[in-house]
Amino acid sequence: MSDVELTIEDLSHDGRGVARVDGKAWFVAGGLPGERVRAKRTAKHRQFDEAEVVEVLDASPERVAPACPHFGTCGGCSLQHLSPAGQIAAKQRTLLENLERIGHVAPARVLAPLQGAPWGYRRRGRLSAKWVEKKGRMLVGFRETNGRFVAELSRCPVLHPAIGERIDALARTIEAMDARREIPQVEFAVGDAQGALVFRHLVELGPADRERLAAFGRENGLYIYLQPGGLDSVVALEPADAALSFALPAYDVSLAFRPLDFIQVNGDINARMIDHALALLDPRPEDRVLDLFCGLGNFTLPLARRCAHVTGVEGEAGLVQRARDNAARNGIANVEYHAANLAQDQRDAPWARAKHDLVLLDPPRAGAIEVLAYLPRKDVRRVVYVSCHPVSLARDAGVLVREHGFKLAAAGVMDMFPHTAHVESIAVFER
Repeated sequence: MSDVELTIEDLSHDGRGVARVDGKAWFVAGGLPGERVRAKRTAKHRQFDEAEVVEVLDASPERVAPACPHFGTCGGCSLQHLSPAGQIAAKQRTLLENLERIGHVAPARVLAPLQGAPWGYRRRGRLSAKWVEKKGRMLVGFRETNGRFVAELSRCPVLHPAIGERIDALARTIEAMDARREIPQVEFAVGDAQGALVFRHLVELGPADRERLAAFGRENGLYIYLQPGGLDSVVALEPADAALSFALPAYDVSLAFRPLDFIQVNGDINARMIDHALALLDPRPEDRVLDLFCGLGNFTLPLARRCAHVTGVEGEAGLVQRARDNAARNGIANVEYHAANLAQDQRDAPWARAKHDLVLLDPPRAGAIEVLAYLPRKDVRRVVYVSCHPVSLARDAGVLVREHGFKLAAAGVMDMFPHTAHVESIAVFER
């Protein structure tokens, strides 16, 4: 099929432009709403077609030149060609449209978006690694947009500079290893004072390879960890007493974490999100708060500084133990933690039957639908819901409004992942 002229009408959930040809949806990589483009079809499906922009005929005023030379090949970002203002506006539209279309609710107030630095923000993630025999090179990076290959990166401007500026050096280090074919991924995590790399290896590393990695860590100021198996197999290579942490100075709280623990990827937005959530929750000194999907205590410990008691519940036992350790580390005694699978019915658990004045939810992408079958109880006056997926938030918002008697007082977006189509949002529900 020859190239076709298209008018881009919208953005899809993955950041592609959406056009229509004879009523059929086309998802167009590189297209922005309002643009007229010449596009090449790359895949044909029964319900939709896929295409990529060959030429922009009429450009959106929000179109900008991508700052990264790997944009368009690397799948790590999908919106670098859209201005930061355009990105956040698109994410806000996505949130409000999902609330209306799926939840059949609308917020009484739209919150101003939270935005931070658009570059060098990412402090946690996973890089793929691949030895390519034909090229005689080691590739380290995110997957390409087609998902089949590893993008050949030299640097990554969205990653924290401790990692993003060292990708080429990292690739050359692995390339020199005897076990280079057996290193499929490298995960990274950055605390306030230190960055760390976790090398997944499928064979036992010999002394020479271990020294190469240790030397790379020393030369670049990074902790080095090895992962021969599952999550529990991670061990520090050098230094042996490696420890990561980040501080929340506004609450006199410091959280220690392990390099594969879940932490919010954007440290600046995380700190501001905590302020935002606590302002919306508005706890009183006498309040008892329930924090579900609490992780390491990211919200629990700041909340404990502001109210009488906080109960945190988390499904991963290791995170629960580290949350308890973090409470002790910070001298916080008015908090308790419970390990419980929140995808299962926990209505008979003592913590679920206890009285709480406020509830904070921060679930994974699947949302909190199982929890909402029995919580919040009638004594809860306010719920704040932090969401990483607007579809599940919209569904759960409908449940809170129609089945639990709340109103959606406010909702807004937070740009946790600039240059990507990921939508992080927050909503407050009033009894």
